[in-house]
Amino acid sequence: MQRNAKPYRWTLVFGLGMGVALAGCSREEATQTQSVEKAEHKESHGDATGGHEHKPGAHGGAIVEIGEDSYHAEALLDAEGRVRVFMLGSDETRIKELKDQTLTSYIKGDGQTEAVSVELRGERQEGDSEGMVSQFVGELPASLRGKSLTVTVPNLPIDGERFRVAFRLEAQGGGHGSNAVAMAPQEERTLYLTPGGKYTQEDIDRNGATVPSVKFKGVLTEHDDNPKVGDRICPISKTKANEEFAWVIGGETYTFCCPPCIDEYVTKAKERPDELKPADSFIKQ
Repeated sequence: MQRNAKPYRWTLVFGLGMGVALAGCSREEATQTQSVEKAEHKESHGDATGGHEHKPGAHGGAIVEIGEDSYHAEALLDAEGRVRVFMLGSDETRIKELKDQTLTSYIKGDGQTEAVSVELRGERQEGDSEGMVSQFVGELPASLRGKSLTVTVPNLPIDGERFRVAFRLEAQGGGHGSNAVAMAPQEERTLYLTPGGKYTQEDIDRNGATVPSVKFKGVLTEHDDNPKVGDRICPISKTKANEEFAWVIGGETYTFCCPPCIDEYVTKAKERPDELKPADSFIKQ
């Protein structure tokens, strides 16, 4: 073995809601189960080895320890169902920039036997240097939406070293999970979760692989028949659109006055796609 070989580290971190359980470093895949058990023990009984507790991240995510506190990251699922990883230094309050790149991650949802490969693309934040990024973002496929996830990044290069990092993200609450979708009427699931015409699988994924009765549960519907010039209007009713009732159709984001109008426009996109107009054409003149 070459003496100047760069170290390759394994870091296993489980982010449980707002808290984090930290596992020790190991080179062997076979020790993963033991590391997880130790992490769970420390979560329940405290870290007897003197480790410190991490506070929730600035974005409400879980703080991930990398390389025995050499670096950190904040990992979370955002409101649109994307995985976001914000890079931090040894001091969790300091931003850590990495070279702009795309990382490969492997993500497995609870109840699934195989992991899915998901690219985490570098995305600049305000203040990042040219050619550098401090966050990575990955779009989840429909099969992973609404599930609690185990995410593994097998090759994370930082300052000339390479780290293998794993963390857990809990499914978001609020009725947006797969079970809630399963309880929606079959007709609604068929309309919104199957592509057709100009309504594509990419649209379905961007909408969170869910249905309006789930996504907008508890949101009140109010109709304003007198939109002002410059207001967005519903493509169906031509009343003032409610920004909360937004839906991606044909790669564009439309806003509606109420969920039944979304039903009608998605049906049009699938059955009469030539009748669709650009989203920006629905503005009061």
